[in-house]
Amino acid sequence: MIEQLKLKSRSMVASMLKEGMSVRKITLCIAMGITLGVFPMLGMTTILCTLAAFAFRLNLPAIQLVNYMVYPAQLALLAPFYSAGSWLFTKQSTRIPAENIITMIQNDFWGSMTSLWNLTLYAIFTWMVICPIVLFVLYLTLKPAISAIRSYRKQRSSY
Repeated sequence: MIEQLKLKSRSMVASMLKEGMSVRKITLCIAMGITLGVFPMLGMTTILCTLAAFAFRLNLPAIQLVNYMVYPAQLALLAPFYSAGSWLFTKQSTRIPAENIITMIQNDFWGSMTSLWNLTLYAIFTWMVICPIVLFVLYLTLKPAISAIRSYRKQRSSY
């Protein structure tokens, strides 16, 4: 499964390079897709990634693909964001297991959103504090990898 994900990621980057996208744009597209894709409010990541794609002139299908690829991470990070936000604002951690949040949302989406409103706002604030750092680290980490893919493709095409 992970090997398949790696292969698809490499082919996506290779196709964007083939289309003539710069390394900077590809790196920003992937880093923003990951960062915005873990936004702690279900249903909002598609809108956020669309807005980012238009604002920064990024490849919309690529950023949405990255967004959808990190959906499991978004679900896994809901509870930690909620707990961290609760701890930041109330100085006590309201521990809600991830399974309970997912079950609440599956059973009654709007009812669970209403009951979790304050915790959601706290989680969003926590994400906003962490987001620039994560985006910066991802950008710095991914840029050399994408540059390596680009140089490898150039080497292969020169033969």
